[in-house]
Amino acid sequence: MTHDLTLVIGGAASGKSAWAEGFVESFGLPKVYVATAQAFDAEMTAKISAHKSLRGPGWETRETPLIPGDALTDLPADRAVLIDCATMWLSNVMLAEADPAHATDDLLSALGACPARIVIVTNEVGQGIVPDNALARRFREAQGRLNIRLAAQAGRVVQVVAGLPNLLKGAL
Repeated sequence: MTHDLTLVIGGAASGKSAWAEGFVESFGLPKVYVATAQAFDAEMTAKISAHKSLRGPGWETRETPLIPGDALTDLPADRAVLIDCATMWLSNVMLAEADPAHATDDLLSALGACPARIVIVTNEVGQGIVPDNALARRFREAQGRLNIRLAAQAGRVVQVVAGLPNLLKGAL
C-alpha cells in the first residue's frame, strides 16, 4: 500500500477533478498536473483548454497520455501530483492496442516508486448498464480491474458524488 497515494473516484461530471485539485492545493506543496487526455477533435481541445484555465497558475503540467509513470520518475518528495485521469489513460492504452494488464502493472509500479504525494482521479464505470458492444465491455472490465488495484494500493480513497467527498478508505 502506498500511503501517499489518494484515489479519487466518481461518475462522469461528478466534480471529482475539481475536488481533487482543491485537495492537492491544500498540501501547500509545488503542484504537478499529469494530464492524460488527448485532443482528437475541437470539443476535446476546448475541454482541455477550459481545464487548464480553471486550474490557474502555479501548476506544472506534464502531458503523458500513454505512460504517466514517465512523468513521475524525477519528482522529489516535496511535490504534490494530480494525475487526471486514469480512465482517459486506460482509453488511450486500449486505443493504442497495448495490453491493459501490463500497462496497469507499470503504472502501479511507478506510483509506488514515486516519493511525491500523488492524487489520481478515475471514473467509476461499473454502476451503469452493460455496454452493447464488445470493446465497451472490455473497457468496462479493464477499468474495474484498474480501479480495484488502485484502491488497494492507495492509502486513501475518496468517492465524489455531486461534488461532495465520501471517504471510503484512510483519513482526510
